Amino acid sequence: MTHILSAVAWPYANGPRHIGHVAGFGVPSDVFSRYKRMCGDDVLMVSGTDEHGTPILVAADKEGVSPEEFADRNNRIIVDDLVKLGLSYDLFTRTTTSVHEEVVQHMFEVCRDNGYMIVQQTPVAIDPQTGNTLPDRYIEGTCPECGADGARGDQCDNCGNQLDPQDLIDPVSKVSGQTPRFEVTDHYFLDLPALASSLSSWLDEVEKEGAWRPNVISFSKHLLDDVRPRAMSRDISWGIPVPGWEDQPQKRLYVWFDAVIGYLSASVEWARRRELSGVGTREDWRQWWNNKDALAYYFMGKDNIVFHSQIWPAELFAYNGKGDNGGKPGELGELNIPTQVVASEFLTMEGKKFSSSKNIVIYVRDILERYQVDALRYFISIAGPETSDSDFTWEEFVRRNNTELVAGWGNLVNRTAAMIAKNFGEIPAPAVFEEIDTRLLSSVRAGFETVGALIDSHQQRAALAEVMRLVGEANAYVSTTEPFKLKGEENRERLATILHTLAQAVYDLNTMMSVFLPHSSNAIDVLFGGDGALAPMPRKEDVHDLSTDKMYPIITGDYSHVPSWAPRDVPVGVKVSKPKPIFEKLDPSVVEEELARLG
Repeated sequence: MTHILSAVAWPYANGPRHIGHVAGFGVPSDVFSRYKRMCGDDVLMVSGTDEHGTPILVAADKEGVSPEEFADRNNRIIVDDLVKLGLSYDLFTRTTTSVHEEVVQHMFEVCRDNGYMIVQQTPVAIDPQTGNTLPDRYIEGTCPECGADGARGDQCDNCGNQLDPQDLIDPVSKVSGQTPRFEVTDHYFLDLPALASSLSSWLDEVEKEGAWRPNVISFSKHLLDDVRPRAMSRDISWGIPVPGWEDQPQKRLYVWFDAVIGYLSASVEWARRRELSGVGTREDWRQWWNNKDALAYYFMGKDNIVFHSQIWPAELFAYNGKGDNGGKPGELGELNIPTQVVASEFLTMEGKKFSSSKNIVIYVRDILERYQVDALRYFISIAGPETSDSDFTWEEFVRRNNTELVAGWGNLVNRTAAMIAKNFGEIPAPAVFEEIDTRLLSSVRAGFETVGALIDSHQQRAALAEVMRLVGEANAYVSTTEPFKLKGEENRERLATILHTLAQAVYDLNTMMSVFLPHSSNAIDVLFGGDGALAPMPRKEDVHDLSTDKMYPIITGDYSHVPSWAPRDVPVGVKVSKPKPIFEKLDPSVVEEELARLG
């Protein structure tokens, strides 16, 4: 058994999440986590809402509410959406908890005392109309590196280079549209040059191993071409106070420093909650963070690579005292560096970049209100932006749902169950297997190894395509054997063998499908005599903060009872009733209706 940390990018609490977000961090991490649990590994899947930073402050001010009220509302929306999507978090929490503040401030103090947090003077952007400090992402201009318009004050999406607001050509405030003014003030900077050799050695090692996606490793190594100290504090009233600067309440830790520490603080919170419930100890998190045999996989969209292959590893090296300045770890012990940064590319919509302001968007909650959850999960898994940008179109969504999910997998399940119900009423025992029967069963059994290896190497599109190829084999088996034509007592044994073979194939294919399509897999499990818990589902709980009276929702669940990632004998004699369709066929008019909603 291996301890696997499944670290899932923290959605920002400035509004509901759209399907482009969950295509990057949500579904891929859940597929991987469910699979590794079935392999017998001890998985800890953590995340939460990222709630600090000026964008929250600006948006709350615009609505006339406090930042806390604004974050509370969006936190609940996001939690509800992710639970409905079936994402199997061990703990989904938030960055406004007392545990998170405690861990972040401790990390800062150790990094500072080890010599990797240095004070420098830096220009701070001020909006001339409001007088407020502007966050980097609220300043746009022309990139000084590649000349692209629309570069933000922290990064250019076109060339991927990190930027500072004062580097932009013709910078403009996104709040007022005016040119910001810059004032010089003291701030803490993470001394990335003192950590560059450690970062470089780490990236060289993972490149040799060859497990990372080529686009991610090349981008990560490119970041080392421009290593300089990065500001880790801001002049802002919303965020975690900077230790040692208590006399300057306007100084807060920058969200760049704060949010990525959430993976660690969520693990600590998970362990403390387990202790309170009597099922573990407050130190259980160490199995995933101090244990050198543990593995850590970080899931996100490509716009988050910089934070996970440079900023976060640098913070970990600084805390561990592994940079040029030396040092020693704090009370949390030496913390594990990421094993792999699993970054997806971007999902576009109808050929355009997602944009809430331009109505080029579909929110998770909206699509789940109108369509089956697993229809969305299927599309993301089979056509998502794994290693290159991919496009969501309503026409393609309807086509894949109808021709693949309904006519392929759903048809196999329904006609297998219908023929068993009509002819036997229960899963029949086989008589004598013929070569065509054993060939199908062998192909399906072999699928566990093939599909599993693809999921292990984060090739989920290919993994699901292989499952669907096997579904095609099983459907072809029906067409060849023609069990619906086998009438009379003289064909009874042959009919029983064919239907048993089909039931066994569906049973095993459903086990493989459960990591991709947990909701429908549970329904199919019931159809063939199971308890409907083949794929354990997450639940939402309202809990108290561990140090205050504040209440907030978390996502958690019990995922300890899962079948092995291996063939299982279908239960002979289990009653099978006439089935209802598992998947809903969509009318082609859906395309025009949805495009009309987009205007």
